[in-house]
Amino acid sequence: MVSRYSIRSSENSATTPLVNVRVWITLLLVIGTSLTASKGWTHSTSNRSAECLALAMYWEARGEGTLGMKAVGAVVLNRVRHPNFPSSVCGVVFQDGEKPPCQFSWWCDGKSDRPRDAAQWRHALNTAENLLARRRTDPTRGALYFHSTSAISTWHRRQHPTVRIGRHLFYR
Repeated sequence: MVSRYSIRSSENSATTPLVNVRVWITLLLVIGTSLTASKGWTHSTSNRSAECLALAMYWEARGEGTLGMKAVGAVVLNRVRHPNFPSSVCGVVFQDGEKPPCQFSWWCDGKSDRPRDAAQWRHALNTAENLLARRRTDPTRGALYFHSTSAISTWHRRQHPTVRIGRHLFYR
């Protein structure tokens, strides 16, 4: 008897597992997300910069559309080119470690950094890869800093405002 999860090949009598492509894609996304979003980053990947950039864009601007994500990505890339910040995307994103103060509050808030919205995570990854592959105009006008419009802070008073995009204010 053949189980409901296998098929019998007509060419031979062996039973072959039935592979549901959607299940495998989902598993790869979940496993990949847990690896790329876990603190401590113990795996190697050829596109680590895109994953680091995508994490920043996901946590800072998911739900704000492509422009909001590109703006956050632009700040990270502006910092990479600036002498006062680390010279790599991951260095900028994870600067100052997991204890406050840190550069991005999602990294040091003590909560899981695993993306939960698969569609927004895919969008962040695609946007990050596009930003890294072909740098276009900077929607933030050279910003190195940003904060949410709902945040109450004083650090921004020392900075030059450049633009408001979605629920974020950007500064140089």
